[in-house]
Amino acid sequence: MHRKEESGETGVPWRPRIVAFFCNWCTYTAADLAGVSRMKYAPNTRIIRVMCSGRIDPQFVLDAFTEGADGVLIGGCHPGDCHYSEGNYKALRRYHLLRRVLTGMGIDERRFRLEWISASEGDKVKQVINEMVEQLQQLGPLDLPTERMRLDSELEEMRPRRSVIDISEELKEAAHV
Repeated sequence: MHRKEESGETGVPWRPRIVAFFCNWCTYTAADLAGVSRMKYAPNTRIIRVMCSGRIDPQFVLDAFTEGADGVLIGGCHPGDCHYSEGNYKALRRYHLLRRVLTGMGIDERRFRLEWISASEGDKVKQVINEMVEQLQQLGPLDLPTERMRLDSELEEMRPRRSVIDISEELKEAAHV
């Protein structure tokens, strides 16, 4: 059952889930500034602090989607301002690669976003999160875990049924040839 349908049963409107990987030195600090400044932004985002956006393994993004995220946001230092020299350039290369992979998987590219946000740009954190929530609400739930279970069961139905005994007998016959 889709989360949209589940939330309809409880009367609570569906809200997209966003996983955000934020650089410790810039974007995470900007998110902290937004919170300390009491800026209002959608509470749909779970922020994960990483030391550098260049350290985000593409598998982290794929795992976020397969575990139920409707969108993934990566935030890093502006180009040229990385505390680790070129980490944000590495993040940019991975971002472009991942967008192609996600599109190939049938995931709309608008569900994955990369933003350069410095430590003093708390207002930009607010703006980006609110924009992304609005965009994901228009797209609706991704619900990849349910889709994955459906595809797994479909593959299981297509798999030929053979017992271990049948396979071992085939191996014995192949060994005698």
